[in-house]
Amino acid sequence: MKKVVLYLIGFALPICMAHAQKTTKTENVFLITVDGLRWQELFRGADSLFVDDTGMVEKQGELLEEYWHTDPSRRRELLMPFTWSTLAKAGQLHGNRYLGNRVDLRNNMLFSYPGYNEILTGRADDARITSNDKNNNPNITLLEHLQQMPAYRGKVLAFGSWDVFPYIINTERSGIPVNAGFSTATGPNLSDTERLINRLQAEIRGPWAGVRLDPFTHHYAMEAIKKQRPKVVLIAYGEPDDWAHDNRYDEYLHSIRQFDAYLKDLWEYIQTTPGYTDKTTLIVTTDHGRGVEKSTWTGHGSGIPRSREIWIAAIGPDSPSLGEVKTDAGLYAAMIPNTIFQLLGLSYPDEKADPAIEAVLP
Repeated sequence: MKKVVLYLIGFALPICMAHAQKTTKTENVFLITVDGLRWQELFRGADSLFVDDTGMVEKQGELLEEYWHTDPSRRRELLMPFTWSTLAKAGQLHGNRYLGNRVDLRNNMLFSYPGYNEILTGRADDARITSNDKNNNPNITLLEHLQQMPAYRGKVLAFGSWDVFPYIINTERSGIPVNAGFSTATGPNLSDTERLINRLQAEIRGPWAGVRLDPFTHHYAMEAIKKQRPKVVLIAYGEPDDWAHDNRYDEYLHSIRQFDAYLKDLWEYIQTTPGYTDKTTLIVTTDHGRGVEKSTWTGHGSGIPRSREIWIAAIGPDSPSLGEVKTDAGLYAAMIPNTIFQLLGLSYPDEKADPAIEAVLP
C-alpha cells in the first residue's frame, strides 16, 4: 500500500508544480486586427493633408465638423473616442513615432498575408509567404498551437472580413472554424440574429469582391462569442485598407470610427460577462502601415518602406496601465504569439519566434 501511495504522490507533484507556475490572471485572449490603419491616424487623428482634399472626400468640408481640430490630441479623440477614453487609460498603446516609440514589421513584403502570418506565427516568412493568393499557410499559427491543446480544443474561433483568412489560418489542417469573406453562420441551432445577419449579408454585398463589410464580421463574431464562449478569438476587420486603396479618405475615417465602436462593444461585453470579466486580455494591432503622402497613402508594400510602421495596443488584467508609451522598446508584430502564450501561462512551441512584449506582461 505504501508503494502505491508514494507512486501517486510522485505522479501528482509535477502536475501541481506545473499548475502553480501560472502567475497571470488572463484565461482568455481576444486578438483584434484592423487592416491598414496607419499609426498616424491612431495617434494624431485626421491627417491635415487629406481631410479636405476634394480628390479624396466626396464633398469638400464634410469631414471638418466631425473629425477636425487643430489639436492632434483632440483630433484622435474625435476619431477614436473609446480608444482614447478607455483603452489608453486602462491599457497601453505602442507605436507613436512622434514620441520616439517604434513598432515595426519584420517581413519585407509589407502587405496583408505576410503581415497576418507574422502576427499569428511569431516570425516572418519572406521565402514562402510572398503574395495574397489563397494558398494554405505552411506555418502553424498560435491559434493552431492552442487548438491542439486539450484545454483549448474547440475553444478557438476566428472571424475576418477578408476571404483569405481560412488559408492564412489553414483551417483544413488546423480544424479551426473561420467565418471570413462571405461565409455565413451555419449549424442546427442558429439564433434569430444569425439568421438575420445571413440574410442581410446576401443582400448587401458591399463594393469589394473578396472583402465583406465589417458590420457582418463584427456581429457574426459577437453572436458566436455569446453562444460558444471561446477562450481565444481572432477578429480581423478589413474596411480601412480597402477604402484607402480606393482613395476614399472620408470612408477610411468613417470605418476607423466604426472600428473603434466595435472595440467598445466587445470590451463592454467582456467586462460584464462572467468568465470573461477580469480574466480576458485584448490585444489590438494592424497588419501593415501605408504611405504618408498623397501619392503613396493608398498603397503599401516593399516599394513604400513606411508600410513597415505599425502599432500595438493591449488591455487586460495582467497588463500595466501605461497609456501612450513614450519610451522606445523596438517592438515587432512577431512578438504577439509569445506574448499571448505567456499571458495564458504557456510556453510558445516555436523557439525561433520573437520574444514576448515585456510591457504587456505583469
